[in-house]
Amino acid sequence: MDKKQSRMKRALKLRCKIKSLNAVRLSIHKTSQHIYAQVISGDGTTTLASASTTQTQIKAGLKNTNNIEAATEVGKWIAKNAISAGVSEVAFDRSGFKYHGRVKALADAAREAGLKF
Repeated sequence: MDKKQSRMKRALKLRCKIKSLNAVRLSIHKTSQHIYAQVISGDGTTTLASASTTQTQIKAGLKNTNNIEAATEVGKWIAKNAISAGVSEVAFDRSGFKYHGRVKALADAAREAGLKF
């Protein structure tokens, strides 16, 4: 099993658990250059809020878009957008990525900005 298959297996297990709870989820995705975050409704049909390092407001204040500082900024923005959409409690869907580095920075920043998971 290669690295991507292992990640997808972890993601599937986690998403099945979140789906059984019917919880609003904070889903993240990261690439080598950017990090993306979405708040998705409990039934999985609607995106309630989103933020990423490709957005001009976030990108303007950053030197690089692929580091922990960028992930922290995205975490703050997603929390602000989610709270303005009326969501205060989410389940964290890390998409199979290990809770470490940029993923951890995004989660910590979202918690500090007011999201609960």
